[in-house]
Amino acid sequence: MNLRTARPDEADAIARLWQSGWHDGHAGHVPQALVGARTEESFRGRARSRLHEFTVAEVDGDVAGFIVVVEDELEQLYVSRIHRGQGVADTLLREAERVIRANGHSVGWLAVVEGNARARGFYERNGWHDEGAFDYAAAGDSGPIAVPCRRYTKVL
Repeated sequence: MNLRTARPDEADAIARLWQSGWHDGHAGHVPQALVGARTEESFRGRARSRLHEFTVAEVDGDVAGFIVVVEDELEQLYVSRIHRGQGVADTLLREAERVIRANGHSVGWLAVVEGNARARGFYERNGWHDEGAFDYAAAGDSGPIAVPCRRYTKVL
C-alpha cells in the first residue's frame, strides 16, 4: 500500500469510490434532500475541485481509499468495498491523525452520521471518543442541510 496525493487522472475513480461509500454509510440516516443532492455529478465535481486535498491509498495500482483532512477535522475517510478488511482504513486513519498533528492541533475531530454503526465502531476501536450529538451543516443544492451526527474527538 502506498499513500500519496491524488493525481489529476484519478478524479473520476475517487468520485466513484466516494459516491459508493457515501451511500453505504448514509442511506436511510440523512435527510432525503441531502440524498437527492449527492448525485454522481456532485461527487465528480467535488472530487475535481478539491483533488489537491485528497490523500489516496494505492493498492496494486488502484485507489483503494482516501482521506481529506481540513485543519483539525478528518472530513472524509472512505475505502472501496473490495479493499475493506485489509488494513486500508487503519492506515488512512493513522495518516489523518499525523496530518492533524502536523497542522498544529493536539485534538482531532470528525463527524459520523448517527446511524452509521460500522463507522462509529471503527473510530471507537481506534481511540476516538463520542462527544455527543450535533447537526453537521452539509452542502445541499439550495444551501446547507442539517445532518444529525455524532462528534468524535481524539487527543493526538
